[in-house]
Amino acid sequence: MSASFLSGELTTIALCWRIERRDGVTIGLTDHDRDLVIDGLVHRAAPGMTPSAIKRSDGLEADTMDVTGALTSAAIGARDLLAGRWDGARVMLFAVDWTGAAGRVDLGEGLIGAVETEGDAFAAELRGASALLDGPVVEETSPECRAELGDRRCRVAMAGRRRFVRVVAADGAVLTLDAVEPLANAYGNGRLRWFGGGNVGLEAAIASSDSAMVTLRRETVFAVAPGDLVELTEGCDKSIATCAARFGNAANFRGEPFLPGIDLLTRYPGA
Repeated sequence: MSASFLSGELTTIALCWRIERRDGVTIGLTDHDRDLVIDGLVHRAAPGMTPSAIKRSDGLEADTMDVTGALTSAAIGARDLLAGRWDGARVMLFAVDWTGAAGRVDLGEGLIGAVETEGDAFAAELRGASALLDGPVVEETSPECRAELGDRRCRVAMAGRRRFVRVVAADGAVLTLDAVEPLANAYGNGRLRWFGGGNVGLEAAIASSDSAMVTLRRETVFAVAPGDLVELTEGCDKSIATCAARFGNAANFRGEPFLPGIDLLTRYPGA
C-alpha cells in the first residue's frame, strides 16, 4: 500500500499497535492524541506508548525492539502483565496517516517476551521471527523425558485426560474442587486453565493433587470465587517408570535414563 503521507511537507504520522493475545482478545493502541479506527478496530489513544529504535537486518542476528508505555489504559494493567495475560501476544507495529488518507507502513511485528514494570510504567520486549534462531540446534541428553504429555513426540492420547470442574473453596494455592481425581496424583505436574472468574484466560501449573484438592505451584493473581470453572489436564513427572507403568508409552520416551553421567569419569576401583 502506498505511503505518500511520508513525503509531504507536513507529516501526519501516527504510530499504531495491534496486539492479539493468545486467548483471542485483540486491542489497538496509537500514540496519537485521539482514537483512530483502522481496519475496523478502534485504536485507543495512548500518547505514552513509545517504541525504541527499530533495528532490522538481513543477517542472522535476532530482530528485537522494546516498547514502553504508561499503565493508564484499562486494557493493559500491571496485574494483567504480571499475571501473564500478555505473554506471547502477537504485536504488529505500523504507521498511518492520522488524517485518514490511504497508506500504511508496516514497521515490524513480534511476540511479547520479557515484561518489566516500574511504578506506573512498563517496558515490553518484542521478539521477531529471527529470534527463534537463538534456540538450541540440538537437544541435550537428560534422564527425564523432554516431550510434553500428549504432544506429537509423546503421542499419549489426551482424550479423557482433561476435564472441567468447579472450584468449591480456595485457600492460598490449594483449591478444593467438586470432583475427585481419577487416580492418585493424576494432576500433579499438570495444568489448570481458568474458564471463569477473575483469572479467566490464565493458566497455572499444578504441583500435586489429592482426591478433590489440587495444589498450584503459586497462588493465583486474582481472587477465586466458589463456582469458578476450570479445566484440569493430567500431568506427568517425566520419569521412565511413570511413562511405562501409568501410560504404557516407554517406546516414545524422549530421555536417556540409563545413559551414564559425567560422574562415571571420576569412578575408580574400590570407590
